[in-house]
Amino acid sequence: MPRADEIFQKRLEKHHDELRWLYMELYGNDSMFAELCDNLYRFYTERKETLKRRDQQREKQPDWFKKSDMLGMMLYIDNFAGNLKGVQKRLDYLSECNVNCVHLMPFLDTPKGRSDGGYAVSDFRKVRPDLGTMEDLAKLAELCHEKGMNLCMDFVMNHTSEEHEWARRAVAGEGEYMSRYFFYDNDRIPKEYEKTVPQVFPTTAPGNFTWLPRISHYVMTTFYLYQWDLNYANPRVFNEMMYNFLYFANQGMDVIRIDAVPYIWKTLGTSCRNLPQVHTIVRMMRMIGEIVCPAVVLLGEVVMEPEKVVPYFGTVEKPECHMLYNVTTMATTWHSVATGDTRLLRRQMDIVNRLPDEYTFLNYLRCHDDIGWGLDYATLSQWGIKEIAHKQYLNDYFTGKIASSNSCGELYNDDPVTKDARFCGTTASMCGIEQAQADRDPNALEEAIDQDLMLHAYMLTQSGIPMLYSGDEIGQLNDYTYREDPEKVSDSRYVHRGAFQWALAEKRKDKNSVQGRLFSGLQKLEKIRAKETVFSSGANVYTYDVHTDAILGILREKDGDWFLGLFNFSGMGQTAWMQEEGSFSELFTGKTMKLENPYVAPHGFYWLKRVR
Repeated sequence: MPRADEIFQKRLEKHHDELRWLYMELYGNDSMFAELCDNLYRFYTERKETLKRRDQQREKQPDWFKKSDMLGMMLYIDNFAGNLKGVQKRLDYLSECNVNCVHLMPFLDTPKGRSDGGYAVSDFRKVRPDLGTMEDLAKLAELCHEKGMNLCMDFVMNHTSEEHEWARRAVAGEGEYMSRYFFYDNDRIPKEYEKTVPQVFPTTAPGNFTWLPRISHYVMTTFYLYQWDLNYANPRVFNEMMYNFLYFANQGMDVIRIDAVPYIWKTLGTSCRNLPQVHTIVRMMRMIGEIVCPAVVLLGEVVMEPEKVVPYFGTVEKPECHMLYNVTTMATTWHSVATGDTRLLRRQMDIVNRLPDEYTFLNYLRCHDDIGWGLDYATLSQWGIKEIAHKQYLNDYFTGKIASSNSCGELYNDDPVTKDARFCGTTASMCGIEQAQADRDPNALEEAIDQDLMLHAYMLTQSGIPMLYSGDEIGQLNDYTYREDPEKVSDSRYVHRGAFQWALAEKRKDKNSVQGRLFSGLQKLEKIRAKETVFSSGANVYTYDVHTDAILGILREKDGDWFLGLFNFSGMGQTAWMQEEGSFSELFTGKTMKLENPYVAPHGFYWLKRVR
């Protein structure tokens, strides 16, 4: 068995030359690079022996996160269980959900009322006091590992809170700390930036700079005025943020989600998005992880159009992120629900399926954020669909203003000038469960449950890793109580960030309840997916044309097994026009059937495996 120092040296030697070359390309600073390497060794020596063993195991199985039994769930600690110790007590429930990757939404210390849902960090080494301590976090990671679970956290790289120590010292006039942000004593350069840099929140947080009258300076604030952008052209910022990254890894994190990564490098005269230096930083971060903590994988949050998302995987030879969110497919899924038309979804899935197997997407129906309608309008326009009118239609559909819709939800950042807006709502409410229950309409409720299960079956069939949003497993509805909270009322995203309803979860074993039907249906799908060879990584995946736009067909092949998923996105029954020889087992119901122009019920689905 090699000594610990030898293991570190071997990993460092593998990456040293490239890491140094990239670092010097950005910073040209030998002493700062030497400091970085010294600290890599320090964090390695401080890493627990249990985590070092985990590193060595996963070095032997680098695709551990791609297995077909991988299932994630994202949750807010306070909403789900009060605090970190509460989450520790609820791990059995998560196991019952078949979840083995728990994504904790932001939990680091933030100023009350100025946190952007936890993304304005005031201390990267402190848990929000009402949620617990770093010791509680490390203990949760340890318990998760004992149960075969992985723990994921958000790492906010682009900015800090205005209350962070660096920001406070900058305001006090310390030049070293002012250089960690973008400060200007007049508006000449900020105005130049504004010419080329888009606005993230033009309605609620217009512009990219905030004037600070107490020090007579502007500071760059891409998101909200209390989130100050970090200047990664300063090597001190890069080094210190990498030390924060390694600190979290040493608490036992398995997946670290790097937030808003396309924004982290700023160059005057550009859009300050997706610049080449961003990829240099992410590549260095990947290598730093492989040197110190190779069990940890990077999940990149890149909410961009597909051609800008894929580069964040890097290349097969020089990889960057291990996983990326499948953002565009998520938005296109709900477009397909509203239109009953899967053509755009098929087109996008074909693109994803042609990517190298090393590229792993994280798939989801809903998350903590809003849904932005960033669809492929160039393609839609060829089918006579215009961008502004279609966005209006989608928002009308999901807010229930269209006669054919039972969806419930609210708009976010509704811009009266551009007529653009994003949408908020839980999966169950978007599928019509909320409205059907309000109307006491059993037929509508039946169809809404069918649609909810169909969408989850479709998500589980995609290539990549499925991620549930806490509460979806029991059909949790929109929570409108946020309107009564002065700190939340201006942010409609809280409509789907309600407290977890444990009283509803108690009904999950009642197969006649909404909760029981959804919970048991998801359990069954998840167990099938974990068991069947065709769902494992390396399977050949294609879309399958059944000659009707309402039905999406997904074909998976692996080691002689042949699987076909059929998903009806329409509220009407449809025929899948196809002829396949042989008999097929419908995995969800256990029935055997022929594939001779099969009928698919409204919002129904089939999981079909050819009988050998």
